[in-house]
Amino acid sequence: MIEPWQGRARWFAVVVFAVAMAWVEAACVYYLRVMVDRIDPHQANPMPMHGMLGRVELVREAATLVMLLAIGTLAGRTWRKRLGYTAIAFGVWDIFYYLFLNMICDWPRSLLDWDVLFLLPLPWWGPVLAPVSIALLMIVGGTLASQSQVGNTASSLTSALWRLNWIGVALVLYVFMADALRVVPQGIDAAMAVLPQAFSWPMFVVVFALMAAPVADMAWRIRPRTE
Repeated sequence: MIEPWQGRARWFAVVVFAVAMAWVEAACVYYLRVMVDRIDPHQANPMPMHGMLGRVELVREAATLVMLLAIGTLAGRTWRKRLGYTAIAFGVWDIFYYLFLNMICDWPRSLLDWDVLFLLPLPWWGPVLAPVSIALLMIVGGTLASQSQVGNTASSLTSALWRLNWIGVALVLYVFMADALRVVPQGIDAAMAVLPQAFSWPMFVVVFALMAAPVADMAWRIRPRTE
């Protein structure tokens, strides 16, 4: 059994790793956007990355996910804690990525600036506030999962809430990729060049609530109880 101080030390180590990784990510993205003259990506021809440059970027994004999963796997000792630490790493990395990018090039200027969030399997678009909100939820949920002693035995309600969570995850991916999906029949080049103009905040709020449901359940189950 891991002592509480060991759990806190692992949490801190994961956070430090994610912050350092966020700086590397922000620096790489800054270099890339300077090369293609797209510090603010929300403009015509948002991703002019042809030839090897585009392929390298896709592999770099996949490698980023592998690194986040690896640190979570190394930090945790059970599947729940591994996923928890991975969520913490992802959330901290995402938030500090935007903070560092703002320090480097004064972008994003606000949480409502549009960004290309990811490129796999299609471009994800959304205002910065959307991924940052999910990142905060991941940090809270990951901390509860990795630091609490709540048992692995799930009630029927808990199982149902986790199913709602996965539905929310699938739907939020649709929200981010909706514009690219609409033009996929025209070819991958059209999907890469699409420039969204409106974000579905009502749908995002609904799917965010679905994703937050098991986190709220976890917090409720580990709350201090008074006699």
